[in-house]
Amino acid sequence: MIHSLSRFLLLAVVLVLAPLPVRAADAVFPPGVRVGLVPLQGLVAAKGFPGFESADRSVKVIMTELPAAAFGEVEAAVKAGTVPGPARLQGIETAVGTGYFTAETGQDDGAAVRRYSMIVRGEQFSGYVAMQVPDAAADYSEDAVKAMFATVAVRKDVPLEEQLALMPFKITDLADFKTVRSLAPGAVILLADDDGSDGIEASPFMVIGLIPAKLASPDDRGRLAQQAARTIPGLREARITMSEPIRIDGTPGFETRIEAVSGKNDTPVTVVQWLRFGAADTALRIIGSASREAWPTAFPRFRAVRDGVAPR
Repeated sequence: MIHSLSRFLLLAVVLVLAPLPVRAADAVFPPGVRVGLVPLQGLVAAKGFPGFESADRSVKVIMTELPAAAFGEVEAAVKAGTVPGPARLQGIETAVGTGYFTAETGQDDGAAVRRYSMIVRGEQFSGYVAMQVPDAAADYSEDAVKAMFATVAVRKDVPLEEQLALMPFKITDLADFKTVRSLAPGAVILLADDDGSDGIEASPFMVIGLIPAKLASPDDRGRLAQQAARTIPGLREARITMSEPIRIDGTPGFETRIEAVSGKNDTPVTVVQWLRFGAADTALRIIGSASREAWPTAFPRFRAVRDGVAPR
């Protein structure tokens, strides 16, 4: 199943667990993630990824989110008997319905390992759990892993304070955006007027995160700004209409504007990208997008959010 879902994964990782879980009501959710479970004895919150690990870090479990369509595709393939690859999928009943579980063997740095994964249906997303256990870790049997996976739970939202606390920057003004969601916990955040159930392109939204910005000289800022603007996903027939240096809260920045069409209805949109440069080899990237019709009222909101973003 891991192979069949590879196009959905935003990050690649391996994972694992140990003895007797408790009840799904006691599920622990890694910070910023809407998927949780009851970890087996000996597993604690991981330091380098959303999930759990053993004290020696040889057993790891990762929790992540996939697009909503991922679960439906797996379920349809199971029912049709068309699951690709060697993976053997099994249904496991969880607190959120049937999950599809697979167990495989493999190698990690020459050592034999067992790999387990499961996908479940969430609310407008699919929950995904993956584990890796060294073959030598006898305490983590497949039965114990299945029992732990059966405790998987999902939550509708990650609390706003929890999401914002994970970001490497502070956001002090949300400009009345109704939806706040981490696209990559601790790295990229989305602010939107819609919940995203039918696309967000027709209403104003913003995406805020950091990008690499190792520049030979300040003169390269304009080149980086235009290169970054051309990589904004979801835009078609895009045309840069303006790109110029500005100051943002006393620090050097660059503002770039784009006219394009976006979404399944080919909505004409105007997009602004601000880059704010700091001392490190990164730049704060703030993107705001709105339909041409909504742009006059959306742009002041975008600026309010921009002016309320600051390094930690």
